[in-house]
Amino acid sequence: MIPFVKAHACGNDFLVVEETLAHDKHAEIARKLCARNTSVGADGVEFLERRDDGSYFLRLFNADGSEAELSGNGTRCVAAWLAYSEGLKQVTLGTHGGPRACTTVSCEDTSFLIETGMGVPQVHPQAVQVEGVGAVEGANVNVGNPHFVIFVDTDDFSSHGLAWQALGEKICFHPDFPKQTNVEFVRVLAPGHIAFRIYERGVGPTTSSGTGTCASSTAAIALRDCSTTLEATAEGGTQRVIWPTPADEMRLTGPAEIICVGKVSL
Repeated sequence: MIPFVKAHACGNDFLVVEETLAHDKHAEIARKLCARNTSVGADGVEFLERRDDGSYFLRLFNADGSEAELSGNGTRCVAAWLAYSEGLKQVTLGTHGGPRACTTVSCEDTSFLIETGMGVPQVHPQAVQVEGVGAVEGANVNVGNPHFVIFVDTDDFSSHGLAWQALGEKICFHPDFPKQTNVEFVRVLAPGHIAFRIYERGVGPTTSSGTGTCASSTAAIALRDCSTTLEATAEGGTQRVIWPTPADEMRLTGPAEIICVGKVSL
């Protein structure tokens, strides 16, 4: 039996497992535990390493067993668990996408509002030639992991005659992205508010994404002249981004909730 914690951020759910229990079987554990019909179910597993110097490091494995650089929502879920279980209201979590400093803004029982420093985003316009579709204009954004952001005007987020889920899958696995990419479809609702949908690398459509929120906001601020303080709404809820200048670190504030603690057989 393996102990786990389950938490979610705007419906984007993760399991937290101690790194010492992985025994180099991270991918196998993630695929097994994330299966929604036969196990606990989640979008990914955050393996939490507690280092001898007192620092923390996260390895994120998606539901398909692939390893990603980081998850903004997953990182926040781990920060919420450490705040709940150990009283750590400020904690820096190392990731393969860089360190992420998390601060608990408020909490009520198992529900937390957490601000996270998400690094300095990089963005540039890019067009992807999709077979049977043509050129898809968008923005290549790096927020510690890769994203391709497409602006849309449709209420259902469809683009180029395809549902966003279908086009998202085509672009995620496009040869231009040999390690695959996350894909966002963004509608600008107002200068200070965007809505988006996310096709997540290694998972598929998800209700929310922390790095997807940051990538969508980065493109909206840099390329659509949106406000540097921005509300970003996905299917699972709204998060807030602050990005004062292109040289500044982006700050992401959003909820995280502990769902349960348990043990599961492999």
